[in-house]
Amino acid sequence: MSSPEHLSLDVDRDMAGAEAAAADLLTALGLDFSSTHLRETPGRMARAWAEMLTPRPFDATVFPNDEGYDELVLARDIPFRSICEHHMLPFVGTACVAYLPGEQILGLSKLARLVEYFACRPQTQERLTRQVALWLEEHLQPKAVGVVVRAEHSCMTLRGVQATGSSTVTSTLLGGLRSDPRSRQEFLALAGAGL
Repeated sequence: MSSPEHLSLDVDRDMAGAEAAAADLLTALGLDFSSTHLRETPGRMARAWAEMLTPRPFDATVFPNDEGYDELVLARDIPFRSICEHHMLPFVGTACVAYLPGEQILGLSKLARLVEYFACRPQTQERLTRQVALWLEEHLQPKAVGVVVRAEHSCMTLRGVQATGSSTVTSTLLGGLRSDPRSRQEFLALAGAGL
């Protein structure tokens, strides 16, 4: 996992190569680039994919829990978008991220940035959910962590089974939220998980 000080995806990008590959793919699928509407599509497609796969860098601002706050810190309805690593199609949804502080607290906006960081890569929803939880556990050492992710996968709604309107819910509970049934129930109710 990345250090808490600064998270970024350091990757070299060959945008000219990506544009050429996009043109080859679209040509292989039978598209004709003589149309004015499609002429610049490979470049737009390459830039769109690069944008979807690049999170904004951020500093994970951690503060001492001077007040001894001992209740859940919970951010819900955090919007995200990711790419299914099996079909390279988008999935979009919301995340609820919570932790029970120990000696440190995290700047609230960083919970959303953390979700974005792990979502901006070819991904599975299960792994995304777990990565966010494990990062919080490793870097904050809280008493408990809970993450619930709800998403609609276009690899399931636009192709294959074409289950339009279906969503998938995943959760990872660590520490007291996993071991204490009352805490678990409180978190799931606040998260609106309906599990």
